[in-house]
Amino acid sequence: MGRYVARRLLQMIPVFLGSTALVFAMMYALPGDPVRALAGEQTVDPTQIAEMKKELGLDLPLWHQYWNYLVNLFQGDFGTEIASGRPVADTISDALPVTIRLALFAFVFTVVVGISMGVFAGLKADALRDRGLLFITLLLISVPSFVLGFLAQHLFAHKLGWISPNVSPEGNWSELFLPAVVLGSLSLAYVARLTRTSVAENLRSDYIRTAVAKGLPRRRVVGVHLMRNSMIPVVTFLGTDLGALLGGAVVTEGIFNVQGVGRAVFGALQHREGATVVGIVTLIVIVYLVTSLLVDLLYAVLDPRIRYA
Repeated sequence: MGRYVARRLLQMIPVFLGSTALVFAMMYALPGDPVRALAGEQTVDPTQIAEMKKELGLDLPLWHQYWNYLVNLFQGDFGTEIASGRPVADTISDALPVTIRLALFAFVFTVVVGISMGVFAGLKADALRDRGLLFITLLLISVPSFVLGFLAQHLFAHKLGWISPNVSPEGNWSELFLPAVVLGSLSLAYVARLTRTSVAENLRSDYIRTAVAKGLPRRRVVGVHLMRNSMIPVVTFLGTDLGALLGGAVVTEGIFNVQGVGRAVFGALQHREGATVVGIVTLIVIVYLVTSLLVDLLYAVLDPRIRYA
């Protein structure tokens, strides 16, 4: 196991470098000059612009800028915003906690409701409840998240008045309930379908028939034997979904005015603050890599036949 973990950690290095370098290059290739944009329509001496670029390190070749970013990153420095002069780490520390609460809320909602719906339908495949699940999940997959968000906001906030249409800057748990449901709705549909298919398939397996023939209680057959093997594809999806929830919160945060990472990225792209975008993407990449490793290790827990050399 230890050798496998060490090998996986080594494999993460080129993935991390490749993904962050790609985002870094994309931000570098955006049209416009972020330093020149600070002056707006005013005339600025080119010498002053050149001096500011030199001070910020923007006059260096792309590879040199990226190398400086990596060196500073391992020292805990994500860079500095050009317009405000504020450290990117401060921007991330202000926005990240709200987005983490939103993503965790959506993740828990997806796991609990999605798996429950999938198991409920999979135990009676082709029954009325199974067809109802397929219809509901197909509807959630077909409707874009921004449409679902505006509909939910209009119904529950403006029509019924149950909630506030906008989330406060503090981002309390009670205020994040509806945005989390909207954010996790697409993932819930996939989790429910994956669980339903896996449960219905494993229910016909020989080991389930053997467990039933041995006279084991139905609760043990379903809760232990059936669920452990049925959760493998679901866990695979959920492992990558947590990072997707963090990165995909831009639309949901915009609809409900959540002061999180999504709005920070959107504002940084508008003002061409490349350091902010790269810093946030770097954190999301790390989340993806860590969760993928945890998922692989979790396979051995769900299926004892899996062993890592």
